Amino acid sequence: MARGPHPHRHDAYIAVGGLLGGLVLIGAGLYTRTRHDPVSVLDQDWAVALPLLVMAGCELLRRTRPGPALLVGTAAVVADLPTRGSLATLVMFTDLVYAAVLYGRPAFARRIPWITGLLTVVAAVVPLVAWRTPQALLLGVGVALVSLVPAATGWVVRNHRDTAVAERLRAEQTALLADMDRAQAVLAERSRVARELHDMIANHMSAVAIHSTAALSLDDPETSRQALAVIRENSVEGLAQMRRLIGVLRDSGDERPPTAAPTLDGLEALAEAARGNGLEVTLDARHGKVPTPVELAAYRIVQESLTNALKHAAPGPVTVTLARGAPPGPPRHSDGDGALEVRVTSPYGHRGGPRAPGSGAGLIGMRERAALLGGTFAAGPEDAVWTVRATLPLGDGEGEPA
Repeated sequence: MARGPHPHRHDAYIAVGGLLGGLVLIGAGLYTRTRHDPVSVLDQDWAVALPLLVMAGCELLRRTRPGPALLVGTAAVVADLPTRGSLATLVMFTDLVYAAVLYGRPAFARRIPWITGLLTVVAAVVPLVAWRTPQALLLGVGVALVSLVPAATGWVVRNHRDTAVAERLRAEQTALLADMDRAQAVLAERSRVARELHDMIANHMSAVAIHSTAALSLDDPETSRQALAVIRENSVEGLAQMRRLIGVLRDSGDERPPTAAPTLDGLEALAEAARGNGLEVTLDARHGKVPTPVELAAYRIVQESLTNALKHAAPGPVTVTLARGAPPGPPRHSDGDGALEVRVTSPYGHRGGPRAPGSGAGLIGMRERAALLGGTFAAGPEDAVWTVRATLPLGDGEGEPA
């Protein structure tokens, strides 16, 4: 706990109030012991006022210097024993014990209840053994009221305060973690939408860019007419898919998805569209039934691979192969284990015709799709052939071979 150099305002009020109350008691002749008490060796008023003044000064330090204040206050209580005694001095001492436990350093605060408890036991047992009278126990009760009770009270209050602080910190940490989770969820959703948008639109926009370049570069009306037909077809399809994606985003609160996700049954239509754009596509799909997440990822990987082949591949055959295989990683012995292997090859080399620019986002998206399913992804040239290879685990028994 931070401790300032100046006394707390409330501590000053306590010190002034205790001092004034003690002086009033002295002026009224009210003491804790009578003049004829054998313990009261010093029966002058100044002898009572001196410990009272010291105790009031200690109250100024009850919050800023609780340890030294308690030690000096204990000395003041001992000095008050030979006098007629002041109730205000004892009351302020109990407050010092309470404050030392509440505001003191943890190690120091833990020791005070044990020390006061030991003093209480000694104050009760020693007089009982020495005087052999039950009234001797009252001395232990008095010591307990002055020291043990305020120490125990301070310890209980400190525990409640520390618990409240810990709960507040835990709540703040929970809120911070919740904010981080929300931020990560938003980032993941943005990445998913970016992948879907790229995979759905890039194919059509690439075809539009390539055929429009061809139409502008060739002075042939028939070629230009065919190119414009392909451009229109891809523009209409791309616009339709864009509208579907916007519908998904707008209706995300609905329990029913507005459109069905593409499946591997649509690979033939995808290959036919690629053939219409000028690619020589051969499709070999022997995948059987696979889980929906794997089906969507495989479809998008094939779609993006064909888009890249349209933009960058040299003239020649493009082969798309889907088959079951072993999952990546160490071998497992479950009958349901398996993986879908996706392989797309296209000619790699100089391309003489028009090309569409690429940003590299397609490769990143394919790699992310494979990683989200715990699979592997690789793309690069292999013997003058550009090869895209992805291995997507199927999970436990979710797909059966056809």
